Amino acid sequence: MRGAIPFHSRNDGKGKDMGKVGIIGVGQSAFFRKYPGSLRELAFEAYRETMAGTGIANSDIGATIICSAPEYDKQRSPAGVIAEYLGLNPQPTLYVESLCSSSSAGLRLAYSLVKSGLHDVVMVLGIQIMSQISSAESQERMGRGADIQWESPFGTMMPAYYGMHARAHMAKYGTTLEDLARIRVKAATYGQLNEKAMYRKPVTLEMFTDPENFISGPVSTPLRGGDCCANADGASCLIVASEEKAKALCTKPVWILGLGSATAPVNMAGRDGFSGLAVAVEAGRQAYAMAGITPQHVDVAEVHDCFTIAELMAYENLGFAKPGEGRELIAARETYQEGRIPVNVDGGLLSKGHPVGATGGSQIRTIVRQLRGEAGDIQVKDPVIGLVHNIGGVGLYGYVTILGRE
Repeated sequence: MRGAIPFHSRNDGKGKDMGKVGIIGVGQSAFFRKYPGSLRELAFEAYRETMAGTGIANSDIGATIICSAPEYDKQRSPAGVIAEYLGLNPQPTLYVESLCSSSSAGLRLAYSLVKSGLHDVVMVLGIQIMSQISSAESQERMGRGADIQWESPFGTMMPAYYGMHARAHMAKYGTTLEDLARIRVKAATYGQLNEKAMYRKPVTLEMFTDPENFISGPVSTPLRGGDCCANADGASCLIVASEEKAKALCTKPVWILGLGSATAPVNMAGRDGFSGLAVAVEAGRQAYAMAGITPQHVDVAEVHDCFTIAELMAYENLGFAKPGEGRELIAARETYQEGRIPVNVDGGLLSKGHPVGATGGSQIRTIVRQLRGEAGDIQVKDPVIGLVHNIGGVGLYGYVTILGRE
């Protein structure tokens, strides 16, 4: 019960109590190396799990928000196709994109629509089929998430960007390759327990020193194969509702306590440093302030571990550890299920895979299930406050969401 604090409904500044906003349904597909069906069928897998857990009807859903990053899957304007297939016409549907943080951006929009009173219930569905293009094409598109005039023409790709951050962190704080490997070992520990995860095999520290194992092979120095997540096909789904509707439609709503969001210059030349992500610091500051808590109140967290260095930086950027001391958390197993601040006990992106538009929704699903006590083998003991940290691009967009139970 470390996170237990009173929650007070927000006010519109004119004396009217606007009430809380809750999440009443969560779901996701399994994450696949190559999904055999269509985009709409993949969306249905996440939708089906979500709706089965709520008992509500399509007619209760006032709007849908579809979240993905364009140019990976071939369907243009997927929002309309998915809304039609799921039977959500004639309600409005919107399309949201912020690279890897698209479905966290979708949740922020859904919160705003409900908080404003425009809609009582909103569905947020994140989706990506990345296997419709080759790995080379996928990397090229990721590179174009950077500035296409000043950076991506020079061959910049995600592993190179995060390799640069890893080098900077090592130079400033003395971080080692073994520190990074420990994060992957933890991810694999829990990935084996997650039936939705794409990579469900054990990983040991010894594998990082075995020259015959792909995990030890160089990708972008100092990052190795085991330090990198894999692309995936997948979908996630959330249903957000007003306080009145949440209490009427759900026996265990989870409340949105804090939302933070920030951006940084696209070009690396515009950044102040590389040993952390400024967007995570700022988004976390906003979310903690809105929720009225500190990092010490957080009982369980999901952070954006596209690379092992990304998780290590998140420990520090979110205030779970001081700058340079994140490696001490993982060395002491404080971010394991039984530790002081469990992080990514669903295996994270490193085990689940990274279907860009669906990633944030999957993280949120994990935290909602933790707060409901429905996480099974990966259940953390009696959590009250959960946090989701979702990054778009290489620290271009940052979202932090704080959730709590009553």
